[in-house]
Parts: sequence; structure tokens; C-alpha cells
Amino acid sequence: MPIKWVLHWQPNAGHTVNSQILAEVSQCVESINGVKEGKWKATLSFYRPVIKEQGNASEFPRDFLGISLPEQPNKYYLVLRGQRLVVEADSTIQTIMEKLQSYKTRVALNFEGFQYQLGDFQLRVGKVTSIVHSENLRGIVMEMEYKPISTWEKSQKIMAEFFDIWLEALSKRRLPGHFVHMEPNFGEFGLSGQYTMQHTAVQYATIMLQMIATAQSVRN
Repeated sequence: MPIKWVLHWQPNAGHTVNSQILAEVSQCVESINGVKEGKWKATLSFYRPVIKEQGNASEFPRDFLGISLPEQPNKYYLVLRGQRLVVEADSTIQTIMEKLQSYKTRVALNFEGFQYQLGDFQLRVGKVTSIVHSENLRGIVMEMEYKPISTWEKSQKIMAEFFDIWLEALSKRRLPGHFVHMEPNFGEFGLSGQYTMQHTAVQYATIMLQMIATAQSVRN
């Protein structure tokens, strides 16, 4: 499958994300001839175990992330950070977990916006909101996809070059922040260089944790 970079917006010190920045970013994509193709949406949930007996606590992962992606609506991806494991499951796993009451959702986020086509590249730009409080903007995310190559190493140069072009176009708008690309160590999760949806899930897990850390540092 095509290579993806998943990036998040890092506000400058003293600034926060807002809908105006999201609008400017979307306009910038269109200014470099991005053709709007429609909407997209992904969801991510942060789970914690429901420990009924403290003696059993060690038997459960301390926490994990569950991710639903638009390309595979019948699948659900579980990222267990402590065990360095990413698992593809049927989407019904969410109902099973709910009935078993072994894990509880602590945070649930929607990633949603529009996708654009730029030649061999596809950009998805969207907002991050809480499923419970959807009016509160929690972040801005961007997926950058290159269709002709599915090997991570081979794609690095061309992805980096396109990202530089994108950053240059965006810099002209003088926005209080920038997009950050954090490349996870996929090898730690047992993932090879051939790109899969598990790679995308690990990237979403990484940026969610980064957004949580940024929000905490702002509060402190």
C-alpha cells in the first residue's frame, strides 16, 4: 500500500491551535493546486484496564490505543505501547471489549477533514476533536501519502522533498506554528520496511501521545 507520513501541528510557544489556522492550512493546499476530493475521518481511543482485583493488574497491559482508519472500516488496530505490539483485529473487537468490561475508554478523539489530490500525492488535512466535546479543537493533523512506492526506505527522499515544498508554501502565511513529522521506530513494533496499515496506526498513536504531552506542558 502507499507510504504515509502522519504529521501534527505544533503551535509556537504561547499559542494554541484554532479553526483559523486549520482554514489557512486548507487554503494553502488548494493554492498549490490540491484538488479537493471529499471528506475523511479516523477515530482513536485511549484505553485503560478495569482492574477488579489488584492482584490481577500485572496480567493486563497498562494501557493501549485503538484506532479505526477510513481505508479499512471493518478493521480495528490496537497499539500496545508497553509490549511494543500492534495488532489488526476485526472491528467487532470494540463491542467485545465493551461487553467484557475489561477496558474502559479514557479519551476518544475524532480526526476529520478533507482530502486533496496533488499528482501522485494525497493530502488529508483535518481537525482533532474529542468525541464527547466535539466543539473543542484539540489539534490539527495532516496525512501525506505517496502512491507509487510502498517501501518506507525508498520513499524517504521524495517524501522529504515534497514536505520541504509544502513547508515553504505554508511559511508564506506566517502562521504561529509548524507541522512536525515524528518517525516512530517501526522495528520496535516488529514492522518491516513494506508499508502496511499497522505503520499508519503506530504513527497515529505517536502523534496522539505528542499532543497530550504538548497540552500538559501548556497547562504547566
